[in-house]
Amino acid sequence: MANDIRICDKCNHIRMKTFLPKLQKLAPDAEIKIGCKSYCGPCGKRAFVYINGRYVSAPTEDEVLAKAAPFVKKPKEEKQE
Repeated sequence: MANDIRICDKCNHIRMKTFLPKLQKLAPDAEIKIGCKSYCGPCGKRAFVYINGRYVSAPTEDEVLAKAAPFVKKPKEEKQE
């Protein structure tokens, strides 16, 4: 199951140019949707990411990525017989 990640391109606390590659590295199989998430109050104060049904926020890009990492679904390893 792929990860569902959503980010706002209007957020003042993230730079798409640097944030997007970091997200792709964190969850290579993710479906990343970019656009307004109608989360303007918190978005205006802190960086945030919506990951697999959870809003995660922090003061900086790197901190929000660290907080979001536990919510990334890892691909299941196939059994070898």
